[in-house]
Amino acid sequence: MDAAENKVPPAAAWLGGLGALPFIGLAGSLPFLVDAPRVFAAHALAAYGATILSFLGGIQWGLAIGPARASYNPNVLTRLIVSVFPSLVAWTALLSAETIGLYLLATAVVAMLWVDLRATRAGHAPRWYPKLRIPLSCVVIAALLFGAMA
Repeated sequence: MDAAENKVPPAAAWLGGLGALPFIGLAGSLPFLVDAPRVFAAHALAAYGATILSFLGGIQWGLAIGPARASYNPNVLTRLIVSVFPSLVAWTALLSAETIGLYLLATAVVAMLWVDLRATRAGHAPRWYPKLRIPLSCVVIAALLFGAMA
């Protein structure tokens, strides 16, 4: 096994880290805000969480249709079906009450982490992927739960 196969590409690490900043900033601001600004920040946190959750579904779609999957197998259909659920959950979360929506998003991020870890173990995602996903998912889940409880 090549050591490079386990190293997170620098662009993925930087972009992933920058993508975590809105979660940290929005969730961290909630205890200090009241009235309309608090409602806005909570909605922004849920909207960003829904966007990122949909992005995680898109990753599954990409794994299903990527060049390595040129020949059809039953796992492709399963992965395609799984790939649309995050967007449906994200939409449902945005239509839910603030706290319920944030809890729903956090739960869905946990579920997608499990899906991504399984994809890596099956050889369908890069070996470095869990090194990126686990810490980022922990930040996202913590921010969404903090936001729900703030």
